[in-house]
Amino acid sequence: MKLRTLLAGAAGLALAAGLSAAPLKAETVLTVLTAGDQNMVDYVNEYLAPKFEAQNPGVKVRAAGTGPGDGGSQKIYEKLSAEAAAGAAKWDVDVAVIHQKMAGQMVQEKMLSAYVGDVKTGTLASRDSARNALGTDVTGYVLPMFHSQIALAYNPELVKAPPKTYAELAEWVKANPKSFGYNGIKGGMSGVGFVTGWAAANIGDATRLEKGPYDAAMKPAIEKALSGLKEFNKSVTLTPGNAGTLDMLNRGEIAMGPVWVDMFYSWQADGRLNPAMKLQLIGPGMPGQPMYYAVPAKAANQEAARKFIELATSPEVQADGIVKRFNWYPGIDATYVQPKLDAQTWAKLFTDVKPDELASKGKPFPLSGYFTDIMEAYERTVAN
Repeated sequence: MKLRTLLAGAAGLALAAGLSAAPLKAETVLTVLTAGDQNMVDYVNEYLAPKFEAQNPGVKVRAAGTGPGDGGSQKIYEKLSAEAAAGAAKWDVDVAVIHQKMAGQMVQEKMLSAYVGDVKTGTLASRDSARNALGTDVTGYVLPMFHSQIALAYNPELVKAPPKTYAELAEWVKANPKSFGYNGIKGGMSGVGFVTGWAAANIGDATRLEKGPYDAAMKPAIEKALSGLKEFNKSVTLTPGNAGTLDMLNRGEIAMGPVWVDMFYSWQADGRLNPAMKLQLIGPGMPGQPMYYAVPAKAANQEAARKFIELATSPEVQADGIVKRFNWYPGIDATYVQPKLDAQTWAKLFTDVKPDELASKGKPFPLSGYFTDIMEAYERTVAN
C-alpha cells in the first residue's frame, strides 16, 4: 500500500471547552493516517467519513494508509517526527491509527495529545490494553479502535481433530508435512503472532514476556524457546502474508494456518473463503492486539479529531461498523456494544472461539523489548 498524498489541514480551530461546542469551522479537512491493511483506509473513507461529515457540515475527512504491520505505524512516526524536527507549529495529521508498539514510543516521546478525558466515550474502554501498550503506560492518550485476535483456521474436511496446543500442533505437523502454512515474520502480523505465541508456549516464564520487567538476560532463553521452530519450519509451507495464508487455505494448498479472526470472517462473508472453514484458539494462548486512535500533540484540528474519535468509539458505531461490518472485536467494553447488536451477529463472532476461551487464551504481544528479541532470535536461529 502506498502512502497517498495528504491534504493539508485548514486554519487551526479555536478550541472550545467541550465537544458539545459550536459547529466546527467550515472548510476544515480532517486528515486521518492509518497503519494496517487497505480495509482500514476503506473503513474510514467509506463508513466513518460520511457519518462524521453529515454531523459536521463543512468538514471533510481524508484517510490514507501507510501499510500493514508495525512498519505502517513506523511510517506515521517518521512523518510526525520529521515535522517536529522541522519546527512545524501544526502537524498535518489530525488522527493517527497505530499499533501498540508505536503508541508506547510516541507517548514516551511526548508526540501524542492526552485527549481521552475530553471525549464522552473515554470511560467506555476499561480493558488493560486501553492503558497498557506492551509495558508502556498510555492512559489518556489512546482509545482502542478494535481488538483483533489471531487463531488457527483449518479445513474440517482435512483436519478431523485439530490440535489444541502448540505442542500438539508440532506433532500434527510432523504427521502432516506441508499441510500447515504461515508467513514466518514477513508480510503480516498473523505469522509474527504465531511466532511470539510459540516463544511464550516454550519458555519457562511466559508471564515475564507479557508483564515484564524487561531483562536482556532472557535472550538465551528466548533463543532456546524458538529453537524447535527451525525443525518445525521444515515441515510447513511458508505463505506470502496474512491474505496469502487465507488464499492457500481456500485453494486447498494447506489445511491449517494462523489468521486474524476478523479477516477470516470477512472473507467468508465475501465468499472468498470456504464457509466450512473453522477456527481454533490453541493453548496456552495466541496473541491479539488493539489498533489505537491517537491525536498527535500538534494536530492542526484537535477539536475535530476528538469529535471524530468520539463518534468512532460510540457504542452504535462500534456495533455496526466494528462488529457487524468488519467482524472485529469491539474496542470499547463489550457490555456497551452487545445491546446494539442482534443476537445472531453477536453469536457469530463467538461461534468457534468462545468468550471464555478468548479471556483465557487471548494473550497480548510481548513487551516491546522482548518482542524485538524474539524477532531477532527468529532471524538468527530459525530463518538462517
